[in-house]
Amino acid sequence: MDLFQKCYNFTRADEVKALGFYPYFHAIQQNEGPVVKIEGRDVIMAGSNNYHGLTIHPKVIEAAMNALKKYGTGCSGSRYLTGTLDLHVRLEEKIADFLGKESCLLYSTGYQTAQGVIPTLAQKGEYIISDKDNHACIIAGNLMAKGSFVEFKRYKHNEIDDLERVLSSLPHDTPKLVVSDGVFSTTGEIVHLPELVKACKKHNARMMIDDAHSTGVIGVGGRGTASEFGLTDEVDMIMGTFSKTFASLGGFVVSEKAVINYLKHHSSALIFSASPTPSSVAAAEAALEILKAEPERVTRLVKNADKMRKGFKDMGFNVIGGRTPIVPVILGDDILVFQFWRKLFDAGVFVNAFVSPGVPSNLAMLRTSYMATHEDVHLNRILEIFGDIGKQMGIIK
Repeated sequence: MDLFQKCYNFTRADEVKALGFYPYFHAIQQNEGPVVKIEGRDVIMAGSNNYHGLTIHPKVIEAAMNALKKYGTGCSGSRYLTGTLDLHVRLEEKIADFLGKESCLLYSTGYQTAQGVIPTLAQKGEYIISDKDNHACIIAGNLMAKGSFVEFKRYKHNEIDDLERVLSSLPHDTPKLVVSDGVFSTTGEIVHLPELVKACKKHNARMMIDDAHSTGVIGVGGRGTASEFGLTDEVDMIMGTFSKTFASLGGFVVSEKAVINYLKHHSSALIFSASPTPSSVAAAEAALEILKAEPERVTRLVKNADKMRKGFKDMGFNVIGGRTPIVPVILGDDILVFQFWRKLFDAGVFVNAFVSPGVPSNLAMLRTSYMATHEDVHLNRILEIFGDIGKQMGIIK
């Protein structure tokens, strides 16, 4: 059997392309925030994680350009050796302060952060307990740890009773790490954090919350899940990314000084990777300062998402409830999702098509997401187009 045979046998993408419904890898030619240019025409962007539209903010762009001029295009080394700039240290201090923790460590991507933290902290004979619907980066970190003979358990999505069942079956005194998304990236649901904290304390477990889709979205001034529930001091670690609210690229983890110091000297993903580029770090820092100075952006973001969630429901679409900028419209069939996506795109709206195996087949969806910079003219147009297509396809009356 040839190693490449699985590649030759993979035809699903080509089959969807042949039908004209392929929704992936469409190149953006120009980005204006709520509107982008794809294939030479303007399209309303309703699928981005650029929650505050800061990728095109003049101050963010200026900060990135100034960093390029001062430091060059890259660091040419890991944080451990020659890759630490004063920019990295300053941003770490600001993020730790913003999130109410003692210390912070930057990684080159959000995905890499999970891989850098989980298998470094959990060691042979210890336990990782993970929500079944956690992001792929957490799953990758879990599997890396499992390869080092860490015991790996999962519990049913956002079901604290099942987490209790799993924790109760484990030795009380054995080190344990519970990991969960704060806002789940597919559905926009928020973790039941107060109950999660109680379960972890009861069973002698530490916890880490992934706030990739929470920072800038929920909590006081966008400070994330722990802030949302007034539990900042109770959450042991928070990880996140710069690729969404912070309009850049990179990741971070915040915790106690001793924990961050341990990661600095033991995390392979940090020690053996090139450090975040100067322009990326400067852009993220500028975005953070804007968020701190303009907390009303979070209010606008919530208002826009609530408008869309209500609008879809009022038209008769099946929408997962919530209060985050992620608003999934459930169609329940892969081909139906592809067909609807194509009609939306042709009409001038871009959303994300989530199909199996990324989601269960009955939850095949058009995952829409919104920005604080969307205006009513954009949102009303999206609703109008969704309604027209939904009626054409017999999905709504």
